[in-house]
Amino acid sequence: MSDVRTSLPPGPRMPTTLQTIAALSRQRPNLERARRRYGNVFSVRVHALGTFVVVADPVLAKQVFTASPTALHAGTGSPLRAILGRHSLLGIDEDYHLEQRKLLLPPFHGRRMQAYEQLIADIAAEEIERWPQGVEFATAPSFLTITLRAILRAVFGAAGEDLDELERLIPPFVESGSRMAILRGFQKDLGPLSPWGRFLRHRAAVDARLDLLIDRARIDPGLDAREDILAMLVQARHTDGTPMANAEIRDQLVTLLAAGHETTAGSLAWTVERLRRHPELTRRLRDEVDAGGRALRDATIREVQRSRPVIAFSGRLVREPYELAGHVLPLGTRIGLSAGLTHYDPALFPEPDRFLPDRFLAAKPETYSWIPFGGGVRRCIGAAFAHMEMDVVLRTLLQRVELVGDPGAPDEPWAFRGVAHVPAKGGRVTVRRRTAAAATASRVAADLVPA
Repeated sequence: MSDVRTSLPPGPRMPTTLQTIAALSRQRPNLERARRRYGNVFSVRVHALGTFVVVADPVLAKQVFTASPTALHAGTGSPLRAILGRHSLLGIDEDYHLEQRKLLLPPFHGRRMQAYEQLIADIAAEEIERWPQGVEFATAPSFLTITLRAILRAVFGAAGEDLDELERLIPPFVESGSRMAILRGFQKDLGPLSPWGRFLRHRAAVDARLDLLIDRARIDPGLDAREDILAMLVQARHTDGTPMANAEIRDQLVTLLAAGHETTAGSLAWTVERLRRHPELTRRLRDEVDAGGRALRDATIREVQRSRPVIAFSGRLVREPYELAGHVLPLGTRIGLSAGLTHYDPALFPEPDRFLPDRFLAAKPETYSWIPFGGGVRRCIGAAFAHMEMDVVLRTLLQRVELVGDPGAPDEPWAFRGVAHVPAKGGRVTVRRRTAAAATASRVAADLVPA
């Protein structure tokens, strides 16, 4: 392999510092400018990540997503590995990744998923009932509360004092972790007042509470009857018959939290941001939920994820010389599968700048053209859970309140929070409470239709 001539696709020649600033401040406009000049494969340079080959072509995306796990790694060198732990599904590769993924898959299928729906509906209803009426407010904080509580109860199995304590510990942990994921040069413990030192202490407090949950679960006589994912992980066994260690379970619980908390809340905030500007669509969605339907709601969720992907890239690290689009990429090169660019390709999605959920009514999006959850064997393990959660929360919202439409409102800018791209103003909207009779009739109709 040493005789192989390596090369990189062409790309912007600006200094790395300027490219890094562009990536953090105006990512999509700058990427679109590069695509117009260089095509669907080009190179950029970013501090802390090095050379980054951006891919916005579904054929090449499929090639990368299905590549040999020895040639391309997703976990090695991931900025999330230090945040989520050395056992995290997002920070490991090859056989160990496949083994851990196999242990985590069962809770995300079949009746287990159905068991979480009513729990999430109850959590969403309780939070939405607190929304103010007749005044504009940001919905993002409420959605963060809903998704956090849903994960703590459905995934962690937390209740009572454990739930209260984790709801106190998790937000500062997530906030500091999101910042530190992109500030890799600051990941040095210089004491409790240093950024990394504060993060490590947040993580230690979360781990201590999780150890209590895990240890109690191991001796719980009713463990077999529990529906939460922690209970399943405690009962899981490696191929040699040994149970998962506490450290493994902790890292996977934190990973599921990171993958499904801020990201799903961001998508829900984007949903409200979009619906505020499309009152006719909102009316159709309300009529559909009143009739017990869900096809348009399902299409709307997919269109939100197409037009406002909260995760910009799925990343891979070249571990062996790898051929892509006529270039043999050198070791250490990062490949970024760009959801933002691919989702806005007019050849794949006509009128990509328009918000058109009807495009997904007749058919679901193509696997490698619509990639909010990545692809291949590393596709987000909680994708079905996230979609179900968005569906239940949006249904509950439509049953209980009316969104005041404002088609002339300017779009909210994108804001990068270290991991997720969210509405800069928090998905602001004004709501009115639906009449009790209409809301009750809507909930009854929805309950009569199988999910």
